[in-house]
Amino acid sequence: MAKKPVLTAAEAAKMIPEGATILCGGFLACGQARAIVKELVKLGTKNLTLVANDMARETGPMGEKYFGIAELIHNHQVKRIIATHVGMTPEVGQQSAEGTLEVNLIPQGSLAECVRAGGAGLGGVLTPVGVDTLIEQSPLCLGKQTIDGKEYLLMKPIRGDFALLGTYKCDEYGNCWYKGTMRNFNTVMATAADTVIAECEYIVPVGEIEPENIHTYGMCVDYIVEGERK
Repeated sequence: MAKKPVLTAAEAAKMIPEGATILCGGFLACGQARAIVKELVKLGTKNLTLVANDMARETGPMGEKYFGIAELIHNHQVKRIIATHVGMTPEVGQQSAEGTLEVNLIPQGSLAECVRAGGAGLGGVLTPVGVDTLIEQSPLCLGKQTIDGKEYLLMKPIRGDFALLGTYKCDEYGNCWYKGTMRNFNTVMATAADTVIAECEYIVPVGEIEPENIHTYGMCVDYIVEGERK
C-alpha cells in the first residue's frame, strides 16, 4: 500500500465542489475536520448537503462562535442536512422555518445503519425504529415491510461524495486512530464516500499505531491533512 498524499486544509477544501454531499464524523464537533471546514467557509462553497450526527455547536468550549460545521450553516452554505438532532445549533431551525434549509431528521441508530449500508453496498436497512411515527414521511424511508408478523421501515442507504474525518493520529498510509468520542460516526463515514479525507492532529510513522488499535484502515482513506491541535 502506497503512502497517502498529504494536503493542506486549504487544498482539501478546494477539492470539494458546490453541491457536494459531505459525510462528517464526530459528535458536537469532537471528531470533525474543523480546519477543512474553516477553509470551506473562507471559500464560500454553496449548496452543500451535510450528513452528520448533529450540526456541531453555535458556541465552542473556549467561547468560539459557530464551532465545527455550524460555521457552514451560519454562512448559508448548506442547502440540506441529514442528522439526528440539531438542538445545539438553533440556527438550523430558523433557516428551516425560512425555507432556506431542508432538514431531514432520523433516529441516531438509523443514521449510523444507513451510512453503514451505503458503505457496504446494501440496498437499504430494515428497522422497527420509527414505525407509526413521522419517520415514515421522511424521504429516506422507502415504506414498510412486514416480516414474521412484525412491521419494519425500509430506510435508504446513504453515501456521500466526500467524507471528512477528524482523527487524532494518522500514519503515512492513512491508518487512523481516534481519541475518545472522536470515534463517533467517523468509522462508518469512512466507508461510504467516493473521496475520504482524514484530518489528523498528528501524522505518525507507520507502526506507531498498533494494528489492533487502528479504527479506520488506510485502504478507506484517499488523502491526509495535518490539521490544528485540538
